[in-house]
Order: sequence, then structure tokens, then C-alpha cells
Amino acid sequence: MDLSGYVDSILIATAAIDAGRKGFATRGMEQEGRISYEDGIALAMTTFKKAQASADPQVLIVSEYTFITQELSFCEKDDKDALNSLNKAIQSFDDAFLALKAVENPCYKITDMTYPHSKDFRVDGFPKDAFHLAYNSHRVRIKNVLRSPGIDPLEKSLLKQRFENISTAQSSYIEKQKKVMIG
Repeated sequence: MDLSGYVDSILIATAAIDAGRKGFATRGMEQEGRISYEDGIALAMTTFKKAQASADPQVLIVSEYTFITQELSFCEKDDKDALNSLNKAIQSFDDAFLALKAVENPCYKITDMTYPHSKDFRVDGFPKDAFHLAYNSHRVRIKNVLRSPGIDPLEKSLLKQRFENISTAQSSYIEKQKKVMIG
């Protein structure tokens, strides 16, 4: 699947999930809502699993970024906590995109001199740059949602898949860092 295919699938999946949630809340639309919700979750799961199998940090970040951007667009305007969290996630992923672009430049090696060598600022010995910071924050965000009571088991499985993708994205990104730093 090409990058636009991942984006399209995530857009369709999140729209179906949102329509399903709204269907649950509408008398007489519960069944249609459940079907839309389950179809959306299934498509999102398939897409996130394909993204994980690709082990391409760009595919992984674009997939997650698309998902959280769509979540933000469907978020109720008075849900200040969710809006704040999703906006912060999007901002950190914007920075992560810049880091992903930078790590592909041979000059990235100089960043090793700009980050402290303390383990607090390193991931597997490499600089903990914006890519790692975005994914570490997102890991915490997803863990917090997973701890919430009453989450539908289907949605919980999707959250767990997205959580797994974080580790894959970081491992793949570290390989890119290693390639530039070590050669």
C-alpha cells in the first residue's frame, strides 16, 4: 500500500467510527451505529497492522497523525481536555515530521553533539529528538486512554495496536539514526 492508501484507509475508518458512535447515541440507529463502528475499527486495525508490518517510520507516523487529526475534527467543541490533548499530539507530531526529514540528511550526525550524552536525553544511545519525544508523549496518552473504564473491547484492541506501532516506529527511527551516526 502506498502512503496515500494508508491515509485514505484511516480517513474512512475514523469517519465510520465517529458515525458509529453517533449512531449509538441516536434512538433507532443503534444497530446501524454498531455496524459502522465495527467496520471502522476493523479497517483501522487492518491499516495499522499493515503500517506496523511496513516498519517504515514515515508510514507509521502518517497513519497515526491522520488518525489523531481526524479524532480532533470529530471532537466535541466543548471537550476541552480532549481538544487540548489532541492539539498537543498534533504539534508534537509536526515536530516529529521535521526530525524524520532531518534524520535522512547526512548532516544529521551533528545532532549528536547538540544533545547531552546522559541517558535521560538518549534512546539506545542516540539523541532523543522530536521524533522520540512525540512518540513518548503519545505512548503516555494512549496508556491513559487504555486505563479508562468502560472502553469497548474493539476500541481497546485498536488502542493496543496503535500502542504497538509506537515501539515499531521508534525502533525503525533508531535504525535511521544508526545509519546516519554509525554508517
